[in-house]
Amino acid sequence: MDETRFFVDLGLVLLGALLGGALAQLLRQPLIVGYILGGILVGPFTPGPTISDPHSFQLFAEIGVVLLMFTIGVEFSITELLRAGKVALYGAPAGIVLIVLLTLPVGGLLGWPTAQSLVVGAAVSVASTMVLLKFLLERRELHSPHGRAIVGITLMEDLAVVALTILVPVLATGAEDRLRLFGRGLLEAALVLAPLLWLARRLMPRLLSRVARTRNMELFLLVAISVAIGTAALTASLGLSVALGAFLAGLVVSESEFAYEALSRVLPMRDLFVALFFVSVGTLVRPASLLAEWPTVLALVFVVIVVKFAVWTTVVRAAGYAAGTAAMAGLGLTQIGEFSYVLAGVGRLHGLLSPAVYDAILATSLVTILANALLFRRTPAWLQRLLAGRVGPPEPEPAGVPADGRALLCGFGRVGRQVADALDAFGAPYTVIDLDPDGTTAAKIRGVPAVFGDAGSELILRRAGAERARLAVVAIPDDEAAYRCVSALRRMREDLPIIVRVTHEAARSDLLAAGATEVILPEVEAALTIVRHSLDRLEVDHSEGRRYLEEVRRHWSADLSAAQGAERPAGG
Repeated sequence: MDETRFFVDLGLVLLGALLGGALAQLLRQPLIVGYILGGILVGPFTPGPTISDPHSFQLFAEIGVVLLMFTIGVEFSITELLRAGKVALYGAPAGIVLIVLLTLPVGGLLGWPTAQSLVVGAAVSVASTMVLLKFLLERRELHSPHGRAIVGITLMEDLAVVALTILVPVLATGAEDRLRLFGRGLLEAALVLAPLLWLARRLMPRLLSRVARTRNMELFLLVAISVAIGTAALTASLGLSVALGAFLAGLVVSESEFAYEALSRVLPMRDLFVALFFVSVGTLVRPASLLAEWPTVLALVFVVIVVKFAVWTTVVRAAGYAAGTAAMAGLGLTQIGEFSYVLAGVGRLHGLLSPAVYDAILATSLVTILANALLFRRTPAWLQRLLAGRVGPPEPEPAGVPADGRALLCGFGRVGRQVADALDAFGAPYTVIDLDPDGTTAAKIRGVPAVFGDAGSELILRRAGAERARLAVVAIPDDEAAYRCVSALRRMREDLPIIVRVTHEAARSDLLAAGATEVILPEVEAALTIVRHSLDRLEVDHSEGRRYLEEVRRHWSADLSAAQGAERPAGG
């Protein structure tokens, strides 16, 4: 492709993502829907500006899949999976198999080959993890009984996607060769990946620790991306999917205490490439063929909404949940999303899906996500009345570290440790965040929960329990980093008291404007302490001296308030 034309096409793809994302945000719909619509807008099958070669952007789509699966691996929690119990460990695999089997007669009615029906069944059996988690967070039901059931099932679906990306290509071979090729592929993967993963689990924490001690976050990001793409390339060279390698790389990184910092660094890149992935998917959609294939789209929508609702409601109910909880969980899982595209793409790559059926799966995703937003995200009043009293009581929300009623201590250097000493003396619990591995190690030696990472990242703050903290003390010896931390904390919590240590007087007004409750300048505090001691030595009346100091503080606060209108620094 001509280089100039490539950049024009890239600009159109990004414009499509921006317009589609903005439209979805305006209509309060998932961004996935907007990105796909943006792809259709700049695709070759609709009028207007068009990219010249949609397939040239498939590499971006592959990188998006790699980063998506890597972050899923980092966030994957065996503890959460076990917490969900039998609904995840036994119910989820049974539900997936049942949905695939129930898709077979639908495919038979539509005249599909058995292999195509199986691939379609696999694609529609998994829901969009990103969309579901967003809906649950918006409704504050992530840790409700039905939220726990949904999270457990989607965790198992994440694992199922990895397995299905291995199984789907096997369907493209002759029936007599399928079992042999599948077994050989698994054996080759085990022989090569098992020792590498064992070695990686021993070396990766040391490597990340050494990089973290440099305090060079660009290098930290480069290591994380290299691990993700390098492992994906390795599995691809073995004839396995890149998704499998990226997921395994994420699992290896998740073993390290630096996992969430790696995740926070990768997420912006992931979001960009995932947006390009969904736009590139949209460019392949033929709107005219969707109209021609409306019976297929209706059939798939029926499977996703009706069949999946019945299957998952039954599975959750059989796991011992209340009827209302089972219905809410079943309702939440009645959609398909990003992993369906991944599986459908694997099937299309191996000639198992016709272009028309592939387009129908994409259309089904759009329809079911929009329907799911109405049925689950904004549960109708009649359904809420129907389920009233039939949903189990909410469970207490756990945190990555115990943080209810705790102080959040951001920065564990000299000042931070002095604050910690005082908190320890009075038995006040606290959690530490620090970007220095020595700082988090020192906190853990004290028996204090500690999170390694940038306190300016909302992901790291959530991991440390900022949403439930009683107080935040920002003792970071960098005014720019302190500003980012205060801004992130204030976005998360409007009511959280935030006390900040500032190193330069020029940054005081900006930190107050960002939401700091109190700003402490050590030089001012030292000067006031010297004044107090001097007045005591000169035998000035104690009450007069106290009144004077309060007046100085009042003037200082007034000066700070007046300075809030000053322009923020460019780096803030």
